[in-house]
Amino acid sequence: MIVQKSFEPRDVGTLYVVPTPIGNLEDITYRALSVLKSVSVIAAEDTRNTKRLLNHFEISTPLISYHEHNKIGREDQLLEKLANGESIALVSDAGMPAISDPGYEIVKACAEQEYPVVVLPGANAALCALVGSGLPNKEFLFYGFLPRKPKDKEAELARLGRLQATIILYESPYRIKETLRAIQKQLGNRQMAIARELTKRFEEYVRGTADEIIAWANENEPKGEFCIVVEGSAEELELEAEVWWEGMEVNDHVEHYIQQGLSSKEAIKQVAKDRNLPKREVYQAYHIE
Repeated sequence: MIVQKSFEPRDVGTLYVVPTPIGNLEDITYRALSVLKSVSVIAAEDTRNTKRLLNHFEISTPLISYHEHNKIGREDQLLEKLANGESIALVSDAGMPAISDPGYEIVKACAEQEYPVVVLPGANAALCALVGSGLPNKEFLFYGFLPRKPKDKEAELARLGRLQATIILYESPYRIKETLRAIQKQLGNRQMAIARELTKRFEEYVRGTADEIIAWANENEPKGEFCIVVEGSAEELELEAEVWWEGMEVNDHVEHYIQQGLSSKEAIKQVAKDRNLPKREVYQAYHIE
């Protein structure tokens, strides 16, 4: 067990997880600006994007890239800075880092090595969409982006569709129509809402049934990133953990988890657990066969 007292004086640096605006620059907090000015370095998903934000607020803190393709290689470098007493701010392009964005791995590594992790409150598209949807929010599940492959997408929706909780998804404008049709096919004509361009000038909510929203999407050119909020199941159904992957090849099962952000090692471990198989057997099926 590890107990963190976030603001207790220590000889090591602190990792600050700093949300940034999802559109409207006025949504940044005074505290976020203070942290971005005071840390030794800012680890950013896209340094070019973050540089524009910093320039707007006249902040000159050095930047280092930390994104999906270099996060593992950057980890030791960032941990070394913390060990030397340098504090770091972690930011994504918009919203809360580690929520459908890089960040989970470095937070986990800091926690394991007992470097303080301080998370600042701030902008988040999923919660804005949920509250603005008008759908029940007593119990909800944030999922993020569904798998891209149609078969995997439908399998995940079939699993999620058994939940009574309201479901929150992210989707790009290029796949929104396909995803809406998949939701209708797997979940039926449920009440839902889609939100786009949140906090920006052209912010828009579309609320209605799946049929109505699909009709809207077919008549309008989808622009901007979308949040999809779907009402939960009206009936309490028992989840069958094995159903969603039943019939999938082991390779496809592993690839499914990799697409969700797991490393191949973590994906193999999870598949072995799902199928009650030895990890070596899954490894051989994925890497050798």
